[in-house]
Amino acid sequence: MLKKGLWVLATILLPACIYGQLGSSGAATLQTGADQLDTYLPILAGKRVALLVNQTSEINGVLLPDTLLSRQVNIKKIFSPEHGFRGTADAGARVKDGKDEKTGLPVISLYGDHKKPRVEELKDIDIVIYDLQDVGVRFYTYISSLQYLMEACAESNKTLLILDRPNPLGAIVDGPVLEVAHRSFVGMQPIPVIYGMSPGEYAQMLLGEGWVNWPSADLQVIPCLNYTHQTSYALPVAPSPNLKNMAAIYLYPSLCFFEGTVMSVGRGTDKPFQQYGHPKLQGYTYSFVPKSVSGASKPMYEGEKCFGELIATDENTALAATEGGLQLKWLIAAYQAFPDKAKFFNSFLVKLSGTDQLKQQIQAGKTEAEIKQSWAGPLAAFKEIRAKYLLYPE
Repeated sequence: MLKKGLWVLATILLPACIYGQLGSSGAATLQTGADQLDTYLPILAGKRVALLVNQTSEINGVLLPDTLLSRQVNIKKIFSPEHGFRGTADAGARVKDGKDEKTGLPVISLYGDHKKPRVEELKDIDIVIYDLQDVGVRFYTYISSLQYLMEACAESNKTLLILDRPNPLGAIVDGPVLEVAHRSFVGMQPIPVIYGMSPGEYAQMLLGEGWVNWPSADLQVIPCLNYTHQTSYALPVAPSPNLKNMAAIYLYPSLCFFEGTVMSVGRGTDKPFQQYGHPKLQGYTYSFVPKSVSGASKPMYEGEKCFGELIATDENTALAATEGGLQLKWLIAAYQAFPDKAKFFNSFLVKLSGTDQLKQQIQAGKTEAEIKQSWAGPLAAFKEIRAKYLLYPE
């Protein structure tokens, strides 16, 4: 059961998620939380506001800070997640604090050694807005930043307003559930790799399950209108430099496991997370050559020909290749074809998968079906937890 008094706006507005306004074609028009200015501008009136946003935080192509400033909202500062405010930094790169050139607002990076807003950084703030387009994958770090932001608001007694956005993988729940012994910034809670929840739903689960301690929580969610977990949603803005299109987003949960190996996932090419390869991979004729580019300044095997597989160049092919879930077939095939199996995996695989079993299972020659069967019990238990916090129809 949800705690009384929490998520008031989400509760009141939920019917509109199903019966919202119709577009000119007669079909209901999907609106994100951010699109609904008339709903949340009154909440911001007279308040000192901070934002956790990036390049995906936009309304009709205009960034949220610019829109709010034009409506005389008193924005004091911007917090930014991994990849920075403009979303151009390499994965894992340290992003310095600075000042936004357009607005003059201070920008504070919540990455590296400083993942949680400090008490003094929230001292002059009344309400914090979270508006980031996530991709619905546990090791994509925006939900980790959301948890740290919730903890900071709890410690400083601040209001948190989440402008919800659709999950492009919202219909899928799959993958190994994280074992708490393997918690890290790429996996902080016992959820599967693909967890099928929007940021607003996930925040409610963090509170409801006691994963964030916030007894007097002042959390408000502006839910999407005309969205269900079966809604097909193409992201209007790339959420990070190496997820350039929907093909990469659909393949990301499966191919990111290669980051825990010696394989390249195509960083430094025009098709990252649509292909994989290695200079010594045997039996593959397809190849690519990584180069230094924006968002991948020093890619793995820069200038070397990597042999491997191009899985998809378009979103329909990518979606079909995933068969509606997490796929291990590419990881298993590459391991079997790699000549030096003792050097194939690295320690990052345990953090990504959230378990030390996956590596052991592949090394032992387990089939994909056998490995997936080992997830069945924890997945079923998670689905029961998840169902309590859904704001949108399945």
